[in-house]
Amino acid sequence: MSDYQSPKDRAYTEALLTSARKESAAFMNLKHTAERNDGAIPVKYRELMSVAVALTTQCAYCIESHIENAVKAGATKEEIAETVFITAALRAGGAVGNGLMAMRLFDEASERKGV
Repeated sequence: MSDYQSPKDRAYTEALLTSARKESAAFMNLKHTAERNDGAIPVKYRELMSVAVALTTQCAYCIESHIENAVKAGATKEEIAETVFITAALRAGGAVGNGLMAMRLFDEASERKGV
């Protein structure tokens, strides 16, 4: 299998939504509220933030749709590129932050073991 995720998967949207109607309705309400066009944050910046989150969560469908929306909202190629690298830096920074916790946990485990 060369493509684990495929655009063909979108054919299952209706099945997913109708198989969990209450949950999907709540999710769609949250999604539409969060992605509204009349918030304090301008649409272009909402979409750039959404691109950053989509890159972090590695949701191919989200990346595709939010890039499309960002372009429609006036985002430039340079803004998308900067968003990519801001996301990469923050994600790497998260590993460093978790690395600090790992060092503490190592010390705590070593103390319990008597090392």
